[in-house]
Amino acid sequence: MRATQEGRPLPSDRLEIRRPPLAGRVARQRRAAPSPALLRRPPPEPSLAGGIRPIGEIADLIQAIEEWVLAFVTDAYDVMGWPGVIGLMAIESTAIPLPSEVIMPLAGWKLVFERGHGFLFVLLAGMFGAVGSLAGSLAEYYLARAGGRPLLERYGRYLLISQADLVRADSWFETRGELTIFIARMIPGVRGFISIPAGIARMDIRKFILYTLLGAFPWTFGLAWGGYLLGDNYDAIRDVSRPFDIPILGSVLALLAWFVWHRVRTIRAESRDRAEAAAHATPGSPDS
Repeated sequence: MRATQEGRPLPSDRLEIRRPPLAGRVARQRRAAPSPALLRRPPPEPSLAGGIRPIGEIADLIQAIEEWVLAFVTDAYDVMGWPGVIGLMAIESTAIPLPSEVIMPLAGWKLVFERGHGFLFVLLAGMFGAVGSLAGSLAEYYLARAGGRPLLERYGRYLLISQADLVRADSWFETRGELTIFIARMIPGVRGFISIPAGIARMDIRKFILYTLLGAFPWTFGLAWGGYLLGDNYDAIRDVSRPFDIPILGSVLALLAWFVWHRVRTIRAESRDRAEAAAHATPGSPDS
């Protein structure tokens, strides 16, 4: 506000300038109108109660686990080098969920390709991987051989293992144990558990060592060779294969649910048969 020398305001200072109502409405409409970027934004993904996006959350979880495993294995190789292959594959062979499908390709990529080595070092990576598989398998074998059978005879039904399964395992490993160990070492999801029935059946340790090495080496070498050839293209390969993660996971869970349902039915049927046989064999029973 301007003032004269006597301190009185000039008459013009008493005028209040107001924005025309129409201009104000236009300005408010401009502020309220969505931006072009918002108009181009795709609609939100359908959600359950509470705003949970099930498909997106599962995909994010899979990616987070994948990134953690990749970082863990890479850090292990940076710290330990080649002994890290033996150590990580030993862990994988004791049924701990650390997949060889990550361990060995990263060995071929990080320890062979990135260090400028050739094909002979891919063979070396496969050999170290097979030795690690043997180390973990021996630990699992001896634990199962020492105390596995008494525990399974008592508590096996809680693990969906019946008495008939133990009898069949003994007979199977007596006649086909070598072939079973050899093939199982190249089957994902089975290779980490096959040492348990071998130990329970007390398979000959020399045959177990031989066929474990023979079966593990093609698997570890093949994965290391794949990592050596395709390591630099990992991100591009994952971008193509990532949309299949959830369908594959759903299929695996469906098969697992069916297996559990089938095993529960089988074990319950065997329990009823044993109870009926025991009742018939009881002295004084009508059928005795």
